[in-house]
Amino acid sequence: MQELKEKIQQLKIEKKALILAHYYVNDDIQEIADFVGDSYYLSKVAKESKEQIIVFCGVKFMAESAKILSPEKTVLLPNIDAGCTMADMINGEDVRELKNDHPRAKVVCYINSTAEVKAESDVCCTSSNALKIINNLGNEEIIFIPDKNLGEYINEKIPNKDMILWNGFCCVHEFVSAEEILEVKNKDKDVKVLVHPECNKEIRSLADFIGSTGDIIKFATEDTGKKYMVVTEEGILYELKNKNPNKEFITPKTAMICNSMKKTTLDDVYNSLLHNQYEITLDEDVRQAAQKCLNAMHELAR
Repeated sequence: MQELKEKIQQLKIEKKALILAHYYVNDDIQEIADFVGDSYYLSKVAKESKEQIIVFCGVKFMAESAKILSPEKTVLLPNIDAGCTMADMINGEDVRELKNDHPRAKVVCYINSTAEVKAESDVCCTSSNALKIINNLGNEEIIFIPDKNLGEYINEKIPNKDMILWNGFCCVHEFVSAEEILEVKNKDKDVKVLVHPECNKEIRSLADFIGSTGDIIKFATEDTGKKYMVVTEEGILYELKNKNPNKEFITPKTAMICNSMKKTTLDDVYNSLLHNQYEITLDEDVRQAAQKCLNAMHELAR
């Protein structure tokens, strides 16, 4: 494995490429990446970097976001089968129908959506800035897609908004067992439960802290506690343990693993660099419309 990692680093230098990895991919991929983070942070890194070849180790919608923001760059997705079930739960036609049914509503799409869906939306959001963006939108009527749990969480915080929610969800976060969390909380009062807002209401109600992947890492790093139950995809543990070697992190017994995120291997990264595979391409009209949606996020998140 070490030899393969060295080959990747050498090839990366030769190609003048940049390797980006999401928090949820395998540890060995995070280890070789130039930057590790959540999807929107990595897209910004791609945009601001001098490198013209971006190897995006994550899932397809993330690589698409990087391409939307950096059309002049070559964006490679090392494993073409790395998709997102939540993003695939809605398409452009679905959004057009929602807009027809609710003509006065603004469409807010979670960044976990395809370029086609972003192109049909007014503004994009992440789990960390969604609250601010929807607060800053003048409209009382909001179509929120595709994650019903994140939408519900935001609506709890801003009850004056009439939010129309799409019935999409993340398979990793949707099916966590509340019993497992309660068992740990009842056994050890010192454990703080950190939950992603993609979890359903029953799970969110058990949380000591609710936040995005980046927010969870920040909270656990700055907090004075020593033990945490982390209720999100287990790939986050690599960064949590790196930043907090003296703290203890546990996860629910039922594994929270995104199979799509784990599809990318070191071999995939090597072959992607060697053969320029698999390049993300977008219809230019779709890309421009999706870019407007992402630009609106910048404006409203200020």
